[in-house]
Amino acid sequence: MEKTQFVWIFNEVSRRYPNFPGGVFLDRTTAEGWIRKYLLSGTLTKYPLNISVYDWAVDTGIYRPKKDSEIGSAFIGAFTSASQEHYHYESGILLN
Repeated sequence: MEKTQFVWIFNEVSRRYPNFPGGVFLDRTTAEGWIRKYLLSGTLTKYPLNISVYDWAVDTGIYRPKKDSEIGSAFIGAFTSASQEHYHYESGILLN
């Protein structure tokens, strides 16, 4: 079985919709340097590469669908998991 690779994605706290990612990074250190440089506020989240968050969460046992609505395209396409490693920043400073 192939080991899962990950990327770090930064999403700004924004009132704009939709809120597209501001950056994608191979490592957290590089991402945090960029966040500090521009005094950004938002969330940096670790995402599995070449697999959806939904499939990754199901495959790892983190998530199990319980209702029919949880196996539909609208749910799967917007799925996120609090189990993903993530960090919050305000004006470039780590909050958690």
